[in-house]
Amino acid sequence: MAEEAAEGGGTRRGAAAWERERERDEEGAAAAERGPGAAYHMFVLMEDLLDKLKLLSYEEEALRRHNMRPLSRHYFALPTNPGEQFFMFCTLAAWLITKAGHPFEQPQEYDDPNAIISNVLSELRSFGRTVDFPPSKLKAGCGEQVCYVLDCLAEEALKYTGFSWKRPTYPTEELEEEEITEDDAELTLNKLEEDVVEEESDNEENFIDLNVLKAQTYRSDINDSAKQEEILQSTTDAAEWNLEVERVLPQLKVTVRTDNKDWRIHVDQMHQHKDGIESSLKETRGYLDKLHNEISRTLEKINSREKYINNQLEHLVQEYRSAQALLSEAKEKYQEGSGGVTERIRMLSEITEVLERVKQETEEKGSSMTDGAPLVKIKQALTKLKQETIQMDIQIGVMEHTLLQSKLKEKSNMTRDMHATMIPEATVKGIGPIPYRKRCGAGGWEEGG
Repeated sequence: MAEEAAEGGGTRRGAAAWERERERDEEGAAAAERGPGAAYHMFVLMEDLLDKLKLLSYEEEALRRHNMRPLSRHYFALPTNPGEQFFMFCTLAAWLITKAGHPFEQPQEYDDPNAIISNVLSELRSFGRTVDFPPSKLKAGCGEQVCYVLDCLAEEALKYTGFSWKRPTYPTEELEEEEITEDDAELTLNKLEEDVVEEESDNEENFIDLNVLKAQTYRSDINDSAKQEEILQSTTDAAEWNLEVERVLPQLKVTVRTDNKDWRIHVDQMHQHKDGIESSLKETRGYLDKLHNEISRTLEKINSREKYINNQLEHLVQEYRSAQALLSEAKEKYQEGSGGVTERIRMLSEITEVLERVKQETEEKGSSMTDGAPLVKIKQALTKLKQETIQMDIQIGVMEHTLLQSKLKEKSNMTRDMHATMIPEATVKGIGPIPYRKRCGAGGWEEGG
């Protein structure tokens, strides 16, 4: 079990290393696509960020509060200490967000890095900035993404404080006169050869021409030789003599004006440099040969050790390769299964929607079947129809009675008229049959003979 766990741990470490190498290769490929200067873009961003932080007085407001050291020019551009750099990044990001007008809680040392990075990127998006890189790039605490985030936050903080860039004003430069100073009172030939490249000075008051100096020296030698016989004993004090020497010492300096374009001077310098290189090469050749031999032996040892390690770990490498092949097959199967699961999930959602619709229709029909309101309405309608039928019967009876009364009245009128016409005939011819009437069941009268 322990061997299997060790092999599993080695496999995981190898996979993690392979992932890191793949990320570095992708970053290198992306940098190559952007151009040859993309690898140095983070250094430019870091220098701009440092200038903006100094304009915001980050040393007094942010660093002193947390007892931190000031940033160097390439602090976030090069990896030095990931933990310290990440904490510095979180601290400066929180301070810049607060400086830009958005309240942000200062992160602590033991907070969750993923939560801090998510909050910082959310605030960056709220400023309208684009984030086209994964949040894991900020965990290292250095790199182009870290410089980009801090630079954007610094710009927003400058905008919030009302800072605006102005055209730079360059100071007027004044040419300073260079003075040639020497410590020696005498000028030797070697000193002249070393100082041939010095610039010419404009101050000529304290210098004496060489020809004039030779003439004065010649006249002083003649005068000294003439007076040498007269001098028997010196009466000059040594202290006064030293003071006089110090007083006239600056006037005794001689400057030889040379032309830097003279080819002879360049040739002499080339010979001097050649001699220096040859003398230095004699001393360093032995050290270089010794270093070369040591490096060669070390490389041979490394090669032999590498071959030995490869031979010893050959079976582990084979196991790792087989495990990688199995892992790739499992990933392919997982992707295929994921595609099938996605399709089945979609079908399940469609079937669920149909089932919900059928359930809803069933519930509506069941509620309509168990509901007694339509039956009550039917009973009420039947009752109303019966009442209306009774009223119609009454109205029909009244109408029939009225119609019968009108018919009987009309018939009685006709009978009366006929009887009125029959009476005179009876008086003439004799009395005929007397008409009679009998009562009908409906309340009328029926005529009879």
